[in-house]
Amino acid sequence: MSKPVAREPQRRNSRSNRARILATARRELGRNPDITLEELARASGVVRRTLFGHFPGRAALLEALAEEAVESLKGAVTAGARPSEPAGTALAHFVLSIWPVGDRYRLLLALARRDLGAERVAEILKPARDEAAAILERGQREGLFHTHLPPAVLSAGLESMTIALLEEVNAGRLEDDGTQAAVATLIAAGVPEKKACAVVDAAASEVRQ
Repeated sequence: MSKPVAREPQRRNSRSNRARILATARRELGRNPDITLEELARASGVVRRTLFGHFPGRAALLEALAEEAVESLKGAVTAGARPSEPAGTALAHFVLSIWPVGDRYRLLLALARRDLGAERVAEILKPARDEAAAILERGQREGLFHTHLPPAVLSAGLESMTIALLEEVNAGRLEDDGTQAAVATLIAAGVPEKKACAVVDAAASEVRQ
């Protein structure tokens, strides 16, 4: 009867090690995509055998990060979906919801070509990209957003801008909780600056409640 009790601390320690390795991998791979698993083990504070016990190789580690990103992005897209609200408000909520998981988004794009493959990353990001394009298409119909680009193309441009802003935060050149990124996104989509600021302020206040 005592064996399950004795094993439980080991299980908790194993879960803690796995979570720490993944958190370290997100951070370190964002800084250096070429970091080795041995270097990651040292940065995580675990021995090489512990890391390989959870992740037999680089592919297994990256797939675990991908699955983690899938769940985070699904939650963010669900939280940011506002189909009944005006498109400007919906886009503000979308950016504010995506921003907290932006580092995972950025990491996936950084690893797309070399490790995960563009198709796998596109599969992971499809729900977020589809939602953004749908909001932009609605805003174009409402006369709020620019119509000189198709929604999917405009969405791709705004995504690139968001990633660039995340890079600036990561480099320490920008501090942002997502509100500046949301304002920049609305302005880039075609909303006048004053209106964009007002829409984002209202959306951010609702999120904080």
